[in-house]
Amino acid sequence: MKRIYVVGTADTKGEELAFLADAVATAGGAVVRVDIGTRGATVPVDIPASEVAAHHPKGAHAVLGLDDRGAAVAGMGAAFASFIRSRDDIAGVIGIGGGGGTSIVTAGMRALPLGLPKLMISTLASGDTAPYVDVSDIIMMPSVTDMAGLNRLSRGVLHNAAQAIAGMAAKPAPAAAGKPALGLTMFGVTTPCVTAIVERLRDDYDCMVFHATGTGGRSMEKLADSGLLAGVLDITTTEVCDLLFGGVLPATEDRFRAIARTKLPYIGSVGALDIVNFWAPPTIPEKYRGRLFYEHNPNVTLMRTTADECRRIGEWIGGRLARCEGPVRFLIPEKGVSALDIEGGAFFDAEADAALFDAIERTIEPTKDRTVTRLPLHINDSAFAKAAAEAFLDIANK
Repeated sequence: MKRIYVVGTADTKGEELAFLADAVATAGGAVVRVDIGTRGATVPVDIPASEVAAHHPKGAHAVLGLDDRGAAVAGMGAAFASFIRSRDDIAGVIGIGGGGGTSIVTAGMRALPLGLPKLMISTLASGDTAPYVDVSDIIMMPSVTDMAGLNRLSRGVLHNAAQAIAGMAAKPAPAAAGKPALGLTMFGVTTPCVTAIVERLRDDYDCMVFHATGTGGRSMEKLADSGLLAGVLDITTTEVCDLLFGGVLPATEDRFRAIARTKLPYIGSVGALDIVNFWAPPTIPEKYRGRLFYEHNPNVTLMRTTADECRRIGEWIGGRLARCEGPVRFLIPEKGVSALDIEGGAFFDAEADAALFDAIERTIEPTKDRTVTRLPLHINDSAFAKAAAEAFLDIANK
């Protein structure tokens, strides 16, 4: 039986946790009360903090009994994420918390698949929630008052939250029907290519395009990990540039690992690897003064990657893709990787492109299932888009 996990620190928010759990049960949900506090619980729970803490990679001693509150919160967050991934009976998760509790509960929520109900009642919900939500589908609900004992307002907020999570759990979204979904990455400078690929594949696939702004790549790979994609056409891998060289739209160190984990059919390319993104010129780090820049707009400045940087980018991407055991086809457009990197364009640099292409070929470790193909085309040529679409159809149909 699937159950609703009601999560909070039973040492400091015990009264609210008990009230919320009872409200969820009254609304018809089967409840599991989970304590993530680092001191003794003040109300009965179904899963004690010690059980959650035991899921920390270094054991419960890395979480409980610590004098440093920050270390205890971080440790419990890691433990709760590991704990929640181990459960197979979750119909939904609802949490309550202030600063520490919100950090712990949302760490676990982010580890869950997209589409599974997640509702966080938090004192931080009316501010910047990006660190807590990231690329997940967590619903943040303001608690309005602090959680320092129940009052007439907090009872109403908790009641409404209980009704919401019970309703979501009782009426889960139906499984997606129709065409299988694909993830594609695009930037303004690769739009013609990706648009043409979508046109070629949309009759048979639900094409979901992600803007390669850091969160775009993470969102796409979160969908892959959640089992919601049938394949990936990762044409625009530019987020790696910002990760390696301090740009403002970076990937994370986990980039490409979802492809390795899921073994999805994968088409990759070098879209916009000529670009590191910064905000307005005054924000550019001093070490980059004197480099080649292009003003995309008054608030966004692009920096051309050098041959040495391209070599490092290629090695990083090739090394990650070398760990993929699923079908991988990597396509290299020899005449340029973006709308700016074209003969006569602001960022055209044949030497830098050659360093990039050679590094990828050298490090990707080709096999019969993982290949690199050079094409005498620009990335935005219609023939390149056709080649990418056909490459995907070839591996998807095997």
